[in-house]
Amino acid sequence: MAAVKSLPTIIQGGMGVGVSNWCLANAVARCGQMGVVSGTALDSVIARRLQLGDLDGSQRRAISHFPWPEMAKRVLDRYYVADGKPDEKKHKLISLPSLRIKKAAAELLIVSNFIEVFLAREGHDGPVGINFLEKIQLPNMPSFLGAMLAGVDFVLMGAGIPLQIPGILDGLARWDEVQMRISVAENKEKHTFLQKFDPKEYCPADQPKLKRPKFLAIISSDILAKTFVRRASGYTDGFIVENWTAGGHNAPPRRVDRSAPPPEVYSEKDDANLENMRAIGRPFWLAGGFSSPEKVQEALDSGATGVQLGTIFAYSEESGIMSEYKKDVVDMYFDGTLKVKTDFRASPTGFPFKTITTEKAVTNPKVGKERKRICDLGYLRELYVVEGEKVGYRCASEPIEQYVKKGGTEEATEGRHCLCNGLMATIGLGQMRDNGDEPPVITSGDDFTFLDRLSESRIETYSATRVVEYLLDGVVVPDPEPEPEPEPVDQVVA
Repeated sequence: MAAVKSLPTIIQGGMGVGVSNWCLANAVARCGQMGVVSGTALDSVIARRLQLGDLDGSQRRAISHFPWPEMAKRVLDRYYVADGKPDEKKHKLISLPSLRIKKAAAELLIVSNFIEVFLAREGHDGPVGINFLEKIQLPNMPSFLGAMLAGVDFVLMGAGIPLQIPGILDGLARWDEVQMRISVAENKEKHTFLQKFDPKEYCPADQPKLKRPKFLAIISSDILAKTFVRRASGYTDGFIVENWTAGGHNAPPRRVDRSAPPPEVYSEKDDANLENMRAIGRPFWLAGGFSSPEKVQEALDSGATGVQLGTIFAYSEESGIMSEYKKDVVDMYFDGTLKVKTDFRASPTGFPFKTITTEKAVTNPKVGKERKRICDLGYLRELYVVEGEKVGYRCASEPIEQYVKKGGTEEATEGRHCLCNGLMATIGLGQMRDNGDEPPVITSGDDFTFLDRLSESRIETYSATRVVEYLLDGVVVPDPEPEPEPEPVDQVVA
């Protein structure tokens, strides 16, 4: 029987790009709950922080603890700018993600994920997780290694069905070569496209012992939970059951007719069966609309281990969203003009994506029309077969003529936004353009009623610590049950 351990009641959601930064995760973990950093585009985030001069010294403090000094020096030499780059100078771009992992790109991924997790874990012994997207496959294996080198406790993953990830984490913990089957469109011949990653190529000797982090799959239904139990490549330690009211990317609705506007397009068919979740016998957390102590208690009473929350933490003092954008959204809430839209066209991934339109946001028709389409970060690019086993890369938010030339349709580009550049702008790391700064993309969940109880006025801010105290006020947390022992799982490539 496994030892009794207390799992966190609160998981602070892993909001990317850089909204769930190390400052936020560290603050939450100090409260004994799970702080989570976003792994999405973390290599670009760290590269740009270094180019801005790392004025608080945090990035260099973390990198001084990196186990392989020569690799750390290469990253610093490539991106660090003492005192910061001039405001008018553009950020130096990193390599676009590719099927064949380039050494310099892999090193930046390893170091970046180490930095963010190290800082999130610094100064306390609370649990820290890192969140990735299945839809962004190409950077993930080096990213896992970097996070594991820093001692990350949990890996959380959604935006797809990441059945391969538990086995990959197992392999990396043993310093084995690992591989991931990559999704490639227009693959009529059904070729298998694999990305391989050997951690020993980056640390050929004196490999430190690695802890295998627990893996939590972010899902929308109990059916998917059962799929992980049966088919995942390794043990899935628990589930985050996220409904469509959560921010960021949502699972598509299960009903066929999607012509009706949300919430009508979603129905009870999109709700997970909690009785079935309890029967699986593994910890699960509920997400989407649980930002009050009453809702937390409701989740616990339903048999959940706890809840995951994003939006309530996104507007706290520690989150990565620029203060001016936080204020714009809070003002709109108190003015009664705030509208959160489930946009079925915004994301190049094809998944529904929550957006808030402000004066500066790319979702503002005037701003969106003025922005010149460009794809120079490439995280959401789709791989497609060019011929035989050769692949190309395209994104529905890139220049239309380029996308069509690559075999895409003009219809597929309609309404698409560049989330990569927009989300970087939201955290103050947007690229400089000849016609001005990149406009932000602002995403949030539907529920902002927590502001009525956390902010006595629109000018009052609140901390992540206050959020945790508020959410757990008066909540009765059941005694922890023994964690189940991992069961043997047939190793498969999903």
